[in-house]
Amino acid sequence: MNKARLPEIGFESYDSMEGLIAIGPGGPPRQFDSWPRARLIHAVYPGLLVAGTIALASTWLAQHYTAPVMLFALLFGMAFHFLHEEGRCVAGIEFTSRSVLRVGVGLLGVRITLGQIASLGAWPVATVIVGVTTTIVFGFVLARRLGLSPMFGVLSGGAVAICGASAALAIASVLPRSETRERDTILTVVSVTALSTLAMILYPVFSTSIGLDHKQAGIFIGGTIHDVAQVVGAGYTISNETGDIATYVKLLRVAMLLPAVFAISFLIARHGGHGAGARATLPLFLVGFAVLVVVNSFGLLPSFIIGMANEASRWCLVAAIAALGMKTSFKALFAVGWRPVALMVAETLWIAALVLFAVKTII
Repeated sequence: MNKARLPEIGFESYDSMEGLIAIGPGGPPRQFDSWPRARLIHAVYPGLLVAGTIALASTWLAQHYTAPVMLFALLFGMAFHFLHEEGRCVAGIEFTSRSVLRVGVGLLGVRITLGQIASLGAWPVATVIVGVTTTIVFGFVLARRLGLSPMFGVLSGGAVAICGASAALAIASVLPRSETRERDTILTVVSVTALSTLAMILYPVFSTSIGLDHKQAGIFIGGTIHDVAQVVGAGYTISNETGDIATYVKLLRVAMLLPAVFAISFLIARHGGHGAGARATLPLFLVGFAVLVVVNSFGLLPSFIIGMANEASRWCLVAAIAALGMKTSFKALFAVGWRPVALMVAETLWIAALVLFAVKTII
């Protein structure tokens, strides 16, 4: 936001989401003054409506052309970058890219149960844990070697290792604020979506060509492909058994989102990433994620509630991606060069080689 506009803008904390939302000098109409958080709602609804409209258009196109909805939301959002430069939409775009994002990530917990994780056995679980941990560390180290920000290595490594765009958004929400954080997040989402789509096409052919059986192929596909939808598509291309195993392994990787994001948040706070004397706190959306996993594991959620939560999570994440796109310009994205893409390709190859080695020698 340009400094020229700052004197007329105040800030109101949306405490449970830990975000600062720009509130303009004009308040809501008098008849709405008594509503809870009326001023916040009046400030954010224009940008929120724009992000929701882009999410709706992106979903329609994705369903009709069988393409990643996140990619459509990103590209459409970036086309409306001018809305984030100034005007009534700025506060709502900021709100969607932070608060709505965290709601969407928290609701991902309904996809997982502890029983699904236990059904995989010890070795697949150990393989996933080692794969996620080493890929994030690998990204951190290689990013420094390539002259990139170590935080970009953590962001991209987490996206590759856990669950693609959703993980990128969750990790970005706990990284230190910087001028390039939104740009790095968008670049990560674009790259991880493209790599995941490519892997969905190539990995089933590769798995059968090297003689993996249905269980081994399911573990390999579920343990390596980035996004859930592409894992499902690749797994069931081989067989129903492979698809089921791949889905469970992938959900285990999604479950790693909670400890991974908390560990990253803790380490950043421990090393002063949020300022001197910062203390690690467990973000509220991660608490919600963990509670939903436990509640769902005990069968306390009816199937229609799970379906509604899944759908709400998807809409929140697509809208958040659209908002992040509106905060990023094509010019800034193209200025980053080839190194970030090379880093993400290397991370993808790392986790693929690691899981394949485990599948062929241990599992």
